[in-house]
Amino acid sequence: MEDISVGSVVGWIVLAALVIFVVVTLSKAVRVVPQSRSLVVERLGRYSRTMQAGLHFLIPFFDRVRAMVDLREQVVSFPPQPVITSDNLVVSIDTVIYFSVNEPKSAVYEIANYITGIEQLTVTTLRNVIGSMDLEQTLTSRDQINGQLRGVLDEATGRWGIRVNRVELKSIDPPQSVQGAMEQQMRAERDRRAAILTAEGVKQSQILTAEGEKQAAILRAEGSAQAAILEAEGESRAILQVFDAVHRGDADPKLLAYQYLQALPKLASTPANKVWIVPSELTGALGQLTQGFTGAFSGSGAGDSERPAGASPVRPEDLPTSALTDPAQALAEARRESQAATADATRAGTFSGKPADPGAEAGQRPHRAEPENPLL
Repeated sequence: MEDISVGSVVGWIVLAALVIFVVVTLSKAVRVVPQSRSLVVERLGRYSRTMQAGLHFLIPFFDRVRAMVDLREQVVSFPPQPVITSDNLVVSIDTVIYFSVNEPKSAVYEIANYITGIEQLTVTTLRNVIGSMDLEQTLTSRDQINGQLRGVLDEATGRWGIRVNRVELKSIDPPQSVQGAMEQQMRAERDRRAAILTAEGVKQSQILTAEGEKQAAILRAEGSAQAAILEAEGESRAILQVFDAVHRGDADPKLLAYQYLQALPKLASTPANKVWIVPSELTGALGQLTQGFTGAFSGSGAGDSERPAGASPVRPEDLPTSALTDPAQALAEARRESQAATADATRAGTFSGKPADPGAEAGQRPHRAEPENPLL
């Protein structure tokens, strides 16, 4: 009875060991590879094949999975590295590498740890590149540094079955003392630009003011000249028309004497005239005055006998043409001259180096409401 019980226990043990052996063998024989992964398989210690995504079978105890390689693009950020520039300044540079494995076999057998190899290669290449640049070039030549690093890394890691897709400099940190000097330099540069802009604004303002005063003086002089010309022409025409009216009215000596007597008090009313002498030969003076009004322009008496009574010695062509223009035309001409003066001032501001701002120019002009013209 004891022999039967011992034999049954041994049989169960053997059966359990056989089941375990079968399960382990099946687990080693059947492998499922996930997507974007690759398995490097060795047979009896030598490279056999590379299994891609899917279901695969291995020979138990002969085939062994050496490594599972991730085929996706990987991002590795390396810690900041101190690098010396050509002007002997130490800067701290933090880099980021984007790479992907193209050949799993080379990535496993050509290098022991490709992550460490890429990091050390990046550090040495970065020191070579930055060592040929000064601080200013290092801060402003990120694209150039990235391109040089990518070219060197891609060439060196090609035999490892790795492709470097992108290299980025995450940060470039100069020393604190250099940062303070750079901030002062930037502040001084901004102050210089502000001073230049202020000087340009003052220059443009002075030019516009001078051009405006020039145009205003020219317009005032032209207005005064035209006013004097128009006043002289008006007085000339008025004198000729009065002279013509007197001759057409055929005034007799009595009327002229009466007018002469009316003018005498006006001559005496001037405060500057302290003494006024009345001529004794008033009748002779009135006769000469009458002869002056009724005489011909030639001064001879023959013209008096030929001109009939009530006729004027002034011919129509002797009267000057009126220089007075239509009010609407005068207003339009004034507006055109004002626009021309504004355009000249604007061009003067443009010649100063900066274009004039129409809004600012409109704000500088005083607002004057135009009087309504009843003729328009």
